[in-house]
Amino acid sequence: MSNAASILIIDDEPHIRRLLHGTLTRADYRVTEAGSARQALAELDANPPDIVLLDLGLPDRDGLELLPLIQQKAKKTAVLVVSAREATDEKVAALDLGAIDYVTKPFDTEELLARVRVALRSRVVADGGRSSVEAGDVTIDLVQRRIHRNGEEVHLTPKEFTVVAELARYPGRVITHDKLLAAVWPRDYERHIEYLRVIVRNIRQKLEEDAAQPAIIVNELGVGYRLIATG
Repeated sequence: MSNAASILIIDDEPHIRRLLHGTLTRADYRVTEAGSARQALAELDANPPDIVLLDLGLPDRDGLELLPLIQQKAKKTAVLVVSAREATDEKVAALDLGAIDYVTKPFDTEELLARVRVALRSRVVADGGRSSVEAGDVTIDLVQRRIHRNGEEVHLTPKEFTVVAELARYPGRVITHDKLLAAVWPRDYERHIEYLRVIVRNIRQKLEEDAAQPAIIVNELGVGYRLIATG
């Protein structure tokens, strides 16, 4: 569960939030909620999610106004609009403003989950990287956010998974310390290379056959790390 994609529900209707929260939690996503634009912006500042499910009819600000602000605060977050508004011009406006999909209420929960999966896959591909990687006996699935070693699932903390994901998107390429620090700690004042070294050491304990002689995540002295993929 700790590796699961994070989803922020922005909707002012408590029963809709409960329905979405239950559906997404059962599908192993990490879910947070906001009942207003103000709450949503605070959540985005604190913990930028992978996906936002956005209602347009918020009490303090129209969802269409919120779309550009979401993109400013969380550039890699994909936004799916989930709204009762059915007018074509509303849908076009939302998509033109950066939403990657538009679902009208009432919705089928299985269809919504399928659209979330597509959004996650599209997000990975949009970053220009791979969606899955094999490195020795380790398999990294960036869409489902799962890691297996010798067929057994490996549980990483969210920060550990973020580091692995950044490396796995571009196997064989050196990812600099600065890029990894920015991915894990969005706030500048939290970025200390000692923290990154601790996380990489923990990852190696979980993924490497011999953490003292890493063969999957290797150092590029003074520059960063690279992930050595099979083949």
